[in-house]
Amino acid sequence: MSRFALLLLVPLALVAGLWLGGHPDVLPGPAREVFVADDGREVLDTAFDRIEADYYRPVARDALVDAAVAGAVRSLGDQFSGYLSPRQYAAYQDADRGRFSGVGLAVAPDPEGLLITRVYDGSPAARAGLRADDRVVAADGRPLAGLTQEASVMLIQGAPGSRVRLATVREGRRREQVLTRATVSVPLVETRMREAGGRRVAVVALDSFGSGAHAEVYEAVRGARRAGAQGLVLDLRGNPGGLLKEAQLVASAFIGEGPIVSTRGRSVEPGTLDAIGNPVARDLPMVVLVDNGSASAAEIVAGALQDRDRAPVVGLPTFGKGVFQELVTLPNGGALDLTVGQYFTPDGTNLGRGVEQGRGIMPDVRAADREGTQPDEGLQAALRVLGERLA
Repeated sequence: MSRFALLLLVPLALVAGLWLGGHPDVLPGPAREVFVADDGREVLDTAFDRIEADYYRPVARDALVDAAVAGAVRSLGDQFSGYLSPRQYAAYQDADRGRFSGVGLAVAPDPEGLLITRVYDGSPAARAGLRADDRVVAADGRPLAGLTQEASVMLIQGAPGSRVRLATVREGRRREQVLTRATVSVPLVETRMREAGGRRVAVVALDSFGSGAHAEVYEAVRGARRAGAQGLVLDLRGNPGGLLKEAQLVASAFIGEGPIVSTRGRSVEPGTLDAIGNPVARDLPMVVLVDNGSASAAEIVAGALQDRDRAPVVGLPTFGKGVFQELVTLPNGGALDLTVGQYFTPDGTNLGRGVEQGRGIMPDVRAADREGTQPDEGLQAALRVLGERLA
């Protein structure tokens, strides 16, 4: 998410079993000092003790710990790193399994708050008329600008049947609506059959790179071929990313061998993730469809297919995220989602600017959907390009 897909998608990758006390060198300066420096621990313990004993109203120590960790991560100035409290981490794990309680949005980070990349059919957000490219700027009166994506997501999520007031902006116009939260099930893969160049083709849309995404893609491609598909559109629009390993495995469905992505980091050994072999569609003509909401793992797959000349990319420039995170579970049941490295496409391109948004992947054929029109112009362009490859 991540896929926090309203989740909300902020791009999460590489779940790891690190624990801070045994691996202090993996933490950058401000966070490392808070957690491992002896004088830092003494300062925190003294401050926590005085707050617990003397503050005018009772304060739970767990709440102080949550605030301290969140503040340390916030000091990094990294929109992709964050602290998940035990409650938030439990919600993230539910979302990674394809179910969450919220309003039914996939989102990406935005300076104003959250950029909606997808609205799930039948969800509270869909019934409220929210659309992709709307921006969520406040939840229950609290501005989202300056908050991490995870913190913003948790303000929107909540128990089924509870309500949340969202402030959104569309084309410069702000509006507020009250939505009733519900349990939302998110299908990772949807397949449709279409025609391109007089041939039967499949459109396989991947929602995110959560656990098991590759298996669903493999089955979708096999099913499409059994149904007579002679070509494929891999639709990654609005896909906010997810697990780095899933990106490697999904790309391996279409690439037989060689590099998919390389990684570098201060505490991460430089390395290259190659195709795993035995692709399910090595020679099937295909194109990749992307937009501004395609991020992280989605960019890895699109970049690998483009750089390896396996498939042209159609659509809009992608989000431009060139870093990946490691999810570190903490003793309190929470988790640290920490940027630990950068990734590079097979030709050596990093799509971001450190922890800032970069240029993204440039499409070979630019195509944008026109707002308010019934046809899906982006998909039509992808089918046209695929038809030319099938001719």
